[in-house]
Amino acid sequence: MKKYIYISAVALGSLMLGSCELDAPSYSTMDAEQVYTNPKMAEDAVMAVLDVFGTNNSYRNRLLRYGAINTDIEWINTPSYKDKETGKYDVANYDTEPSNDQIRDGVIWSSLYSGIEKATIAIDYLEKYSGENAELKQLWGEALTLRAVLYTELIKYYGDVPARFEQTTNSNIYLPRASRDEIILRLLDDLAEAEKYCAWPNETPATSTTERVSKSFVKGLRARIALYGCGYALRDNNGKPDYSISTNPKLSKEVMLPIVLKECSEVIEHYWPKGEKDDDEKKVSITLPPFEQNFRKLCQDITTAGEESLWEIPYVTGRGQFLYAYAPKHNGRDKWVAKDGANYGGANGPVPTFFYDYDPDDIRRDITCVPYGFKDGVPELSKVQAMYFGKVRYEWMARPVDTQDDGVNVQYMRLADVFLMAAEAANELGNRETAWNYMEPVLARAYPDTKVEALGAKYKASKEAFFEGIVEQRAFEFAGEMIRKFDLIRWGLLDTKLAETKRKLALLPQADDNGERIEAVGPYQDIPSKLYYKVDGTSIKIYGLNHGDTDEEGKRLVDEEGYKSKGWFWGTTDGKTTNLITDDIINGFYTVDKPSEHCVWPIPSTIIANDMMGLLNNHFLGK
Repeated sequence: MKKYIYISAVALGSLMLGSCELDAPSYSTMDAEQVYTNPKMAEDAVMAVLDVFGTNNSYRNRLLRYGAINTDIEWINTPSYKDKETGKYDVANYDTEPSNDQIRDGVIWSSLYSGIEKATIAIDYLEKYSGENAELKQLWGEALTLRAVLYTELIKYYGDVPARFEQTTNSNIYLPRASRDEIILRLLDDLAEAEKYCAWPNETPATSTTERVSKSFVKGLRARIALYGCGYALRDNNGKPDYSISTNPKLSKEVMLPIVLKECSEVIEHYWPKGEKDDDEKKVSITLPPFEQNFRKLCQDITTAGEESLWEIPYVTGRGQFLYAYAPKHNGRDKWVAKDGANYGGANGPVPTFFYDYDPDDIRRDITCVPYGFKDGVPELSKVQAMYFGKVRYEWMARPVDTQDDGVNVQYMRLADVFLMAAEAANELGNRETAWNYMEPVLARAYPDTKVEALGAKYKASKEAFFEGIVEQRAFEFAGEMIRKFDLIRWGLLDTKLAETKRKLALLPQADDNGERIEAVGPYQDIPSKLYYKVDGTSIKIYGLNHGDTDEEGKRLVDEEGYKSKGWFWGTTDGKTTNLITDDIINGFYTVDKPSEHCVWPIPSTIIANDMMGLLNNHFLGK
């Protein structure tokens, strides 16, 4: 169970700004030296930074639901062009308005900056007072890292944002947007400092839980930010959108990629030390924990450090809606959802074409993509346009829920990401064999051995082939984990991959007005028109999801084995055939010509209105 949860009672952002006539002084009346030389008090101050993640209308719900949708593999269930200006669709379809009702109140923006302010206060005083105390040094490193997390989120979602690395005063309360490049360089320096102070997982009591920052996470985060730094991004170029790579030589691939490889390889080396080698060919045997096990532990509130999970955003029971956004739907009361009339989960799901991109032998497919939910505890098929993610599930939790808030942590980074970042960097630096050594363990737990060998031969054929393998495997590995959108942006592939997905959606099976399948060409000719299923208690068997399955075999299952059938790509409404993948859905997936020029949110209208100096605007987005 969780060993550490964030504390909202001690928010030291207003430290020393007031006084109180009490027998025992409160934290707010103590001076900085009293607080930041006391490990327990200092810990409370640093952990107060995490309050931001529980803020309503911010990370607790809206950002989890809408921040990383829509991509070539993930979408909001279900896009609509007709309703493109409706709040939840508008915030996800790359044409978001500053007045959008999901973000216009500015809570996401303000809460992230609130956390940054708390972190900055802690950083300033821990730098001054930590001395040689290892516990205080750890907290200093954690504060630096948490601030880096919050700034990373800001630049992911808003692009160029004000750079506030000093405590707020009357003289600096209003700031213009700063270059994201400037912020990234500062974060890389801060994390290099944090590495010195943060312990490895399980090296100290503080790092025995994934809810606290360890050296592994600091290094992994520094690698991720370095990849963002040398990749494509949307910038404000004199009031016009500029989707480009930085021209700052400090953020060139030649500078950033060695940082990525160094940080990731040191994390891997810590978990699997090489030891003595008899010869240069000998390599370490690396076995990652089972894929499903990682997510079951996440749902069961097991936060033991030293396994797959490197750092998790911690939530208390009844706070945080990760499962509401990324779990299969539960409709009605059952043993997992203890509330009458509940309708939880299923807010987002995999793009249906993505499901068919998986190799059926890839164990990640049926964990990641789920074509069924639950109605009053009984499995029922979803719709093809509204499948569900399944890495987190109410069924895997150790406790029932009775609100939309499930209290399950958000896994911010795990080891597989470190391996694949290392593989990507090694390939770009010209060493495909090293790159494959980092990629292979991730594939080895997903595929049969023969298919791992075949993929190795395919990917190692050239630098370009290996990069395509990175793009492919990061999709299969991280779908539904709020990573893909930002990978596509940094690779410069957002427009290409989204357009490709639109084309593929149009190739899915369709029927004519008589309900007869329209003969089609393309990758989906060998998929049955229906799904065939059999429910047994709380489990369901499904036939018809694989390439090569046939309606003939499905009919036999119905006739001989008690299966039922359901139209998957079309149905009948009032006697009329209705195709379920419609033009409205396809065109609502994204609604601008170049998503790359709209891939950040505008600053919310409330924030713009409250900027008394008029320094903030969204002109480069045309807003």
